[in-house]
Amino acid sequence: MATTPSLSTATLNSPSPAAASRQHLRAVDRDEVIDVADLLPPGATWLPAPQHSLPTLPGQPPMIGYLVLVPADRQPPVPSARDVDGDPLVSVDAVRRTAAVDGRELDLTYLEFELLAHLVANPHRVHTRDQLVTTVWGYGHVGDGRTVDVHIARLRRKLGAEHRDTIRTVRRVGYKYAPPTGR
Repeated sequence: MATTPSLSTATLNSPSPAAASRQHLRAVDRDEVIDVADLLPPGATWLPAPQHSLPTLPGQPPMIGYLVLVPADRQPPVPSARDVDGDPLVSVDAVRRTAAVDGRELDLTYLEFELLAHLVANPHRVHTRDQLVTTVWGYGHVGDGRTVDVHIARLRRKLGAEHRDTIRTVRRVGYKYAPPTGR
């Protein structure tokens, strides 16, 4: 049986604090033991994810996943999308649970906020409807991807005509957040 390397995060061995906080992916042999605690932020704990919460891929072995629990006061800040002048365009404050566009605070529901925060934290990354349902609504959500479409439409309305196009539809796939490159 051939061994196929899988990917895992590993911290860089660098004396500078900025470089030490960066992570990269590297191949890991099936038999290699990784000390997961070294990869977690301070105060975080982890536990195996329930098998029913993990996706299954046809013809592939079952996936193994972990839930990482991070204290609320130690969560990394959600990055803000910036316009060409460096001013915040869309800012998300996860601690105060507020979001603003061009300095105008948005009146968002819980799920709209979670959806916007997730998209802004992962700019230019395409998310399928199923990925968004799992990530934002949680694995216990009963429904389909059309729920995402409705929430995206509401979110675009609240962003306003000038910024609604920052959430782009990727046809037959899902959505991505694409901050403007120029005005």
